[in-house]
Amino acid sequence: MTYADMVRLFGRIGCLSFGGPAAQIALMQKELVDDRPVMTQSEFLKALSFCMLLPGPEAMQLATYAGWTLRGVRGGLIAGLLFVLPGAVVIALLAGLYVHFGDVPLVQAAFLGIKATVIIIVVQAILRLLGKALGRIDHRMIAAIAFLALFVFALPFPLVILAAGLYGYLSCAERAPGRVALPWRDSLAPIGIGAVLWAAPLVVAWATGAAFLLAVGLFFSTLAVVTFGGAYAVLAYMTQAVVTDFGWIDTTQMIDALGLAETTPGPLILVTQFVGTLAGHGQGGWGVAALAGLMTLWVTFVPCFIWIFAGAPLMAWLDTAPRLRAALAAITAAVVGVIANLSLWFALHVLFDTLTPAPAPFAVLIPDWSTFNTLAAILTVLAGYLLIVRKIPLLLTLGLMALAGLAMGGVA
Repeated sequence: MTYADMVRLFGRIGCLSFGGPAAQIALMQKELVDDRPVMTQSEFLKALSFCMLLPGPEAMQLATYAGWTLRGVRGGLIAGLLFVLPGAVVIALLAGLYVHFGDVPLVQAAFLGIKATVIIIVVQAILRLLGKALGRIDHRMIAAIAFLALFVFALPFPLVILAAGLYGYLSCAERAPGRVALPWRDSLAPIGIGAVLWAAPLVVAWATGAAFLLAVGLFFSTLAVVTFGGAYAVLAYMTQAVVTDFGWIDTTQMIDALGLAETTPGPLILVTQFVGTLAGHGQGGWGVAALAGLMTLWVTFVPCFIWIFAGAPLMAWLDTAPRLRAALAAITAAVVGVIANLSLWFALHVLFDTLTPAPAPFAVLIPDWSTFNTLAAILTVLAGYLLIVRKIPLLLTLGLMALAGLAMGGVA
């Protein structure tokens, strides 16, 4: 396949990759396996399993891996960049429009319909993971403990993921089928070059005294390392940090960011670009907003290329590492609890205008029932009917729910 053919193929995938990772993986199955002899079915499934073990957006990394198999590093760069860029351009435009028009009452009414839909979207993410990740009793317990650790005690997300992985690793009784030498030499160059590129804007921000940009870069770099289980798994952690710890944006803006990210092509983790742009605008206007958005994009997605280019040569070795697979299975189970926490957090913030944290050491959010938003509840039920019962496509549902929010908000 020529480079021009790759640009056409992966450009098409990038522009059509709406609807989250499940829809994106299905699109790549059609484009890369069913319609073209780019990958065999077994190669595609093995690549998908590998990408699901990695932190970061699995669909974007699957596209990168497919490009790598075709044309090496250059092919991977073409495929990965074309998967991200269409959505990144749309997010940048939406962030600009949001800053200008986000406070308009009609816009807020439309956003309420989108927020209600987000509640159902996150619930669906939990349902998709339940059968896949919770087949064992100990994995169900891990999910429950992860939920309680985050929702009740607000323990740090990386600590929850680390504890789950450690349990899975230590509890694995399966023996490796045989000793296979780790082919680490093939991974040295991608790790070394990738690390330098990843750190470059951070070093520039530090050297120029751009404290805010450095803080943005360091935070989203950390996020890129712990994003196991997709964007939903880290949204609550990201929200706590950017809203409570840093004070860059407020809760309403965070929920709006996720709703808008659902309407764009590309990986949902592009929500970080929206958050970074809004945070930058609040710190210093459009110039800082643009730099913060670019910094966020860079430190979020450069690691994705490192994982693929360094990890792809290790595929055969991973098949002989049962303890590592067990650790990642335990992390996946914890992610179910993490997403359940996110779902409840979003629902509470959409359905109630006032929430009060419980006294220490607990962090449970106690709703004020006098501030219950009846309109938001009606819209949430409607979104559930459209997505779960009628199974209407996500983009169409988001559009219908925005119109419903406008109509009902106008009546209210």
